[in-house]
Amino acid sequence: MPDQLDLFGSPNPPKKGRNAVGPAEIAPAVHATAAALPPNVRLGTSSWSFPGWKDLVYDRRSTAAELSKQGLVPYAKHPLLRAVGVDRSFYGPVSTQEFRDYANSVPGSFRFLVKAAGMLTTPWQRVSGGTRKFDKNPRFLDAELAARSVIAPFAEGLGDKAGPLVFQFTPLGREFTKDPLRFTSRLHAFLDALPRGPWYAVEIRDPELLNDDYVAALAAAGATHCLNVHGRMPPVGEQAERAAAVIGDRVAVRWMLHSGFEYEEAKDRYAPFDRLVDEDLASREAIAAISVRKARNGAEIIVIANNKAEGCAPESLRKLAEEIVRQSG
Repeated sequence: MPDQLDLFGSPNPPKKGRNAVGPAEIAPAVHATAAALPPNVRLGTSSWSFPGWKDLVYDRRSTAAELSKQGLVPYAKHPLLRAVGVDRSFYGPVSTQEFRDYANSVPGSFRFLVKAAGMLTTPWQRVSGGTRKFDKNPRFLDAELAARSVIAPFAEGLGDKAGPLVFQFTPLGREFTKDPLRFTSRLHAFLDALPRGPWYAVEIRDPELLNDDYVAALAAAGATHCLNVHGRMPPVGEQAERAAAVIGDRVAVRWMLHSGFEYEEAKDRYAPFDRLVDEDLASREAIAAISVRKARNGAEIIVIANNKAEGCAPESLRKLAEEIVRQSG
């Protein structure tokens, strides 16, 4: 079970009365930092359902279930949080109406980064019964299924508030890493068959695949590489250099996991995600540098931070925003 706990469906209208979760009181310095950020840089977290964010995002401690239903409205009132990641879509379908409810809960300038269904980006599936644990996934890179079940609800439900739709590929194994062209040719065919219009971003976990053929496949379809901070991948600045041809007027960054930790290890180390534990200055400075450079050229930048990047996503973004402002000079 992922720790992005907005798994309970669409947000409900905010509750009335003393027990309704509201926005935290934000320090004047944070408001000043938010006002100094380039308007085309949007920062957000991976979901919004974390009780540990009391006094950082929310005015009281609520359960994850309560925040999943009621937290998006107060979340979007935070001056620094003008985007959010929707991860639940990786694990199961999200309907057009659910996306529409999300969009109706936030201001017009807000954007959603949405992960596409994992069934499209995982080449293997678990087999129930029998002697084999896994078999080939027939839905892997199925463009027709993607268009019908993922892209249509995403685009119709979110409308103008749709940011990037991210196709995140978990480590693909030697079948693809020993022959990267095997992957990039299939990726090219998949992206080329998708409906035009939405912002498609691709995130990989195998550094062997980050090559010229991969970049060419993205460029041919008008897609971007999703820069990601993850222990399996090169530093984010190096990724930006390798994929420069497809990081132009739209830039997606996911600051996911502190180097040296596995996902569950970081989760156990950082819970309840209410403070920074292991600061990653190198990634912070690199993301800020990319954001400043691209913002000056008029690009749209969306940076999503996870609690497992440093221990507390809202605090990671506060420090990142301060660094962007500092580098903007």
